[in-house]
Amino acid sequence: MNVLSIIDRQDLLFKNDISRHEEELSARVAESRFLVIGGAGTIGQAVTREIFKRKPKALHAVDISENNLVELVRDIRSTLGYIDGDFRTFALDCGSREFAALLAMEEGYDYVLNLSALKHVRSEKDPFTLMRMIEVNILNTISTLAQAKAGGAKKYFCVSTDKAANPVNMMGASKRIMEMFLMRESSTLDISTARFANVAFSDGSLLHGFNQRFAKQQPISAPNDVRRYFVVPQEAGELCLASCILGENRDIFFPKMSEALQLTKFSDIAVNYLEALGFTPYACSSEDEARDRASELIGQKKWPVYFFSSDTTGEKSYEEFFTSAETLDMERFENLGIIKSQLDFDSQQLDGFLKEIASIRESQTWEKKPIVDLFNAMIPNFDHMETGRYLDGRM
Repeated sequence: MNVLSIIDRQDLLFKNDISRHEEELSARVAESRFLVIGGAGTIGQAVTREIFKRKPKALHAVDISENNLVELVRDIRSTLGYIDGDFRTFALDCGSREFAALLAMEEGYDYVLNLSALKHVRSEKDPFTLMRMIEVNILNTISTLAQAKAGGAKKYFCVSTDKAANPVNMMGASKRIMEMFLMRESSTLDISTARFANVAFSDGSLLHGFNQRFAKQQPISAPNDVRRYFVVPQEAGELCLASCILGENRDIFFPKMSEALQLTKFSDIAVNYLEALGFTPYACSSEDEARDRASELIGQKKWPVYFFSSDTTGEKSYEEFFTSAETLDMERFENLGIIKSQLDFDSQQLDGFLKEIASIRESQTWEKKPIVDLFNAMIPNFDHMETGRYLDGRM
C-alpha cells in the first residue's frame, strides 16, 4: 500500500531540501556520536534510520519498549545492513537510575535527540495519566537535557508538536511548557526542536487503528470534521535530523504549508485507505449498525464505516504550526519553515511550575483541576476544550 497516495500526495516533502544539504548532513553524522531517546517509537525509529544510513561513529537508541527495539534492529539489519560505527539499543526508561549509569559509562555524545513523549490527547482523561504525561513530556526533558549538558553534548534536540501552537488540549500545552524550559536551557547548550504534523500510520494513531481494524475485520470509525496535516515516517525522520544538524540555537523547524501539504479530514483518508485495499466504504448511521453488519458487508467487498462530528475533549478542528506572535524564516529551505525563537523566559514562573507539580505529586492522590489551573497560569491564552467526553468513549 502506498502511504503517500493514501494521504493524497505523490512525492516526499523534503526531498529537495535534504538533497541540497546531504553533503553537510552526511559529513556531520559521520564524525559524531548520537543518543536517541525514545528510539523505538515511530518517529524515533525513523530518526534512527536516517542517522544510521549516514554511518555515525556511534548510535545508541534507548526506549522502554523492548519489543519495538527488537523490531528496530531487525528492520535496520534487513534494509541497511551494518556500519563500522557502534550501533546498540538499550531497553531503559530515560528517567531511571540505569539510564544514568549508562551515560556515566559512555564517553559522551555529540548529539542527544529526545523523541520520547506521551502524544495522545486522550492522555488527559484522568489526573494520573495526565501527571505521567507531565513527567515524560516536561520533567524527563529537563533531566535528560541536564545529563546531555553534563556529558559535553554539542546539541540537544527535542521533538515538540503542532498542538503546542495555540494549544487547546493538555498534551499540546505540556509541549508548549516544555518549549519554555528548553528556551531557558538554551543559554548554556544549543537546542533545537520541531513541531510536527501527524505521522501517518504511526503507532497508536487513528490511521494505525485502521490497519488494526482491517486485520481484525472490524468497522472503521473516524471524525468527519477534524482536519490534520500528515507526513510519512521518512519525512518525520528527515525533519528531526534537519533540525538537529542544520538548526541554529533555539530554532523550531516545521513543515511548510504548500500545495503538497494540505489539511486533510480523517474521514477522507479512511475512504482512500479502503479503496486502496479494494473495498467500497459503506456509511453506517451508528456504531451499532457498523458492528452488527460488519460480517455481512465485508463479505460483499463493502467495509462498514461510521463517520461522526467530533465532540471529545481537546480536539481542535484544524492544526497550525506557529502563532502570529512568532518570528519566521521561510526563505532558508524550500519546504521547511523555521520559528526563530528569542531567549525569552521567566525563571520565577518556571521554578514555580516545578514547585507546584512537586507539591501535587507529594499528595497520596490528586485531582485534574489544579493541574489544569496551573497550565492556565503558565499559558494565559490556553483555551482548554473540556467537553466531558473522551476518545476512550469512541469505537
